[in-house]
Amino acid sequence: MVTVEDVRRLAGTLPRSSEHLIRDRVKFRVGPIVYVAFSRDESMMGFAFPKEERAALVAAEPDKFLMPQDSDLRYNWLQVRLAAIDEAEMRELVLEAWRMVVPQKVRLLQERQAGR
Repeated sequence: MVTVEDVRRLAGTLPRSSEHLIRDRVKFRVGPIVYVAFSRDESMMGFAFPKEERAALVAAEPDKFLMPQDSDLRYNWLQVRLAAIDEAEMRELVLEAWRMVVPQKVRLLQERQAGR
């Protein structure tokens, strides 16, 4: 099972990423924009994800992915059960979420350094 510590190790390597504890919830941001957040019990991870693609992903894997709360439907956001993903999938979700919020020049530099 993926943990907050696993995400913390990855997020700590991403340019401009910072960790915050807000209302007893761990969140990772780029500037003021949250790209990953955990439920208080750390069993769920919310992450930046394109609105237009989330219904299809939830329909394809409903035991893994959930729509955001009604109050968050207007945002590019999706939730995943941490017990349902492995570290490789977590890496993909977190990196894509970070790429959605970081400035393009920073993203391109990181991709070049990672050899993409």
